Amino acid sequence: MKHQQALAAMPRLPYLLVATLIWLAGIQTLAAAPASDLWPRWQAHNSDNTATIDHSDFDRFLKRYVVTADHGPNGVRYAAVTDADAKALNAYIDQLEQVQISHYARPEQRAYWINLYNAITLSLVVDHWPVGTIRDIDAGVFDSGPWDEKRATVEGIRLSLNDIEHRILRPIWHDTLTHYGVNCASISCPALLPQAYTGKTVDAMLKDNARAYIASPQGVTIKDDRLIVSKIYQWYGSDFGGVPGVLSHLAEHAPASLARQIRAHDAIDGYAYDWSVNSADNVAALAPDD
Repeated sequence: MKHQQALAAMPRLPYLLVATLIWLAGIQTLAAAPASDLWPRWQAHNSDNTATIDHSDFDRFLKRYVVTADHGPNGVRYAAVTDADAKALNAYIDQLEQVQISHYARPEQRAYWINLYNAITLSLVVDHWPVGTIRDIDAGVFDSGPWDEKRATVEGIRLSLNDIEHRILRPIWHDTLTHYGVNCASISCPALLPQAYTGKTVDAMLKDNARAYIASPQGVTIKDDRLIVSKIYQWYGSDFGGVPGVLSHLAEHAPASLARQIRAHDAIDGYAYDWSVNSADNVAALAPDD
């Protein structure tokens, strides 16, 4: 009898195993992010090249559809994007794919990779609109979101969003400001700016966005003497030098009054993140009641 019961239970084991793996994959996604893993092929650059890359088409798209907000992140009017402008956005991505980016100087490269990442992300959300969160786009059994699929071809090489962020931008620039440039179309992500990055403006724009994010409730909140920060500083804590490095970074870029409060803490009390899509309507809903 016991033997028969054991045999009857056996078919359930694969299903239990799959369910367990899915659960573990979800926990991993919530607790960590891909490591910074240099792709050496993309280190090539030409410091003597003074040529610039034209991002004016993307700049026009951003100015038309990004709505700035004082109370939260900037919102995007996804529902208002016309077919013509959606095609223009995809044409801009195609234009970037034709660029021999390894021939350019580092500032031009950095602006290029950030704009490419953000343009692909915008295109994905527009194509799948309406969507509540980017994590629902092309989600698989063992992952969520569209980050692992190959989305662009640069110099004959297929690239995913994760390749651009974690194998090119993070390891080549070794600069925490990168996290304030790439936008994941979510409420708690550093804001998508209403203008394109360029080689001349990229550093200043990243610094400005870092200050704005840290000053916002999406970046840092202190309530009842508890310091709650964005999960970006948990997922990418090693980029900042661990908790001490995160605290130092936050205090460096925060407004003076907030910086004093941050320096009074030697630990982080919690992390938060809202994956809701950064639509103009969602951002408007964050506005405080008068």
